[in-house]
Amino acid sequence: MNIAIVGTGYVGLVTGACFAEMGVTVYCVDIDVNKIENLKQGIIPIYEPGLEEIVQRNIAAERLHFTTDLTTCLDQVEVIFSAVGTPPDEDGSADLKYVLEVARTVGRNMKDYVLLVTKSTVPVGTALKVKAAIQDELSKRGEVIPFDVASNPEFLKEGAAVNDFMSPDRVVVGVESEKAKDLLTRLYRPFVINNFRVIFMDIPSAEMTKYAANAMLATRISFMNDIANLCELVGADVNMVRRGIGSDGRIGTKFLYPGCGYGGSCFPKDVKALIKTAQEKGYGMDVITAVERVNEAQKQVLFKKFTRLYGDNLKGVKVAVWGISFKPETDDTREATSLVLIRQLVDAGCIVTVYDPVAMHECKRYFGEEINYAKDMYEAVLDAEALFLVTEWKTFRMPSWKVLTKTMAGNLIIDGRNIYEPSEVRANGFIYEGIGVK
Repeated sequence: MNIAIVGTGYVGLVTGACFAEMGVTVYCVDIDVNKIENLKQGIIPIYEPGLEEIVQRNIAAERLHFTTDLTTCLDQVEVIFSAVGTPPDEDGSADLKYVLEVARTVGRNMKDYVLLVTKSTVPVGTALKVKAAIQDELSKRGEVIPFDVASNPEFLKEGAAVNDFMSPDRVVVGVESEKAKDLLTRLYRPFVINNFRVIFMDIPSAEMTKYAANAMLATRISFMNDIANLCELVGADVNMVRRGIGSDGRIGTKFLYPGCGYGGSCFPKDVKALIKTAQEKGYGMDVITAVERVNEAQKQVLFKKFTRLYGDNLKGVKVAVWGISFKPETDDTREATSLVLIRQLVDAGCIVTVYDPVAMHECKRYFGEEINYAKDMYEAVLDAEALFLVTEWKTFRMPSWKVLTKTMAGNLIIDGRNIYEPSEVRANGFIYEGIGVK
């Protein structure tokens, strides 16, 4: 089967590469000329474990192709996945201009049946707009050509996206016709051959499923952060509480880890978009609105802990930050707590040095020469009064406390992800501050 993927961002590139790995001929389309030229050479624009090897292997096998013009491959494909960006507008709603432009391009140039599948995260009702855009272009041409639209939201975790795509726990597909269902069944069968976990439903339900899933996970995170903050006030330990409630089969243990706030390209944007969708329908999403409010407040917690211990006069105080990306195994810094913290530290007059295994280049885009960039984790803490752990990269999990003792000028460790054992840190002569722990 031949397919096209429009958009070579995080979702589009992973989708295209993984389909090619299963033997599908894939044409990846993007308007960014430099990105496409690099991709033709196997140079990928993002950090994602395992992805570069798959891209290079399938380019060599001539199953994975890259172009800047959808029309050059439109006649050769039966299925087109739209994986273009849906950036949030100022009011929190998803901007659909790129999604609808793909639809219009298809409508202006299609000659035979095509199935346009929306892979981007879009509000409920987007498929109707996509369908109307295609039909409008066909009407302008005076053509009657059959087509279908479908919704196939992605559920990829950054840092584990290749494995998630190759071995999905479920594939959600919204369709309107048996032909569309058959095409997508053929495409996904190789990925779920031993256990067919494709869930077919109507298109609005598929569109809503993506938002509901991310909102639920965000809710669990904000709930635990709220509980952690209360634990500090009443003398409880959130790790004990987490184990206690997680043992309940109705609750489970996943996403019950408190920290310094969630970030990334999905949760913040999707929560805002869901709230906006509800507002447009005259409904207030009280729980989800609180989830967002709690998360924004949680991103302030690390700086508040620091000022509580050091006071408000922080001019000239040297501090180190470990971890810039919003989570490990990615260089994505969108909505990252680290950016909020660093901005607060810089504005307070601190001398900030940062280190991240892969996201240093992204940090430089935000802060330029305002902060210092270390070559490794121990260079970052040289003469630092305090160390902030913001992203729980594996390389940070077992630091040499002896090295930290010798290199740091102070002894404050603020652990934003609760990855250290407080008693061990304190036994090595440090002041330890976690999230909701004793």
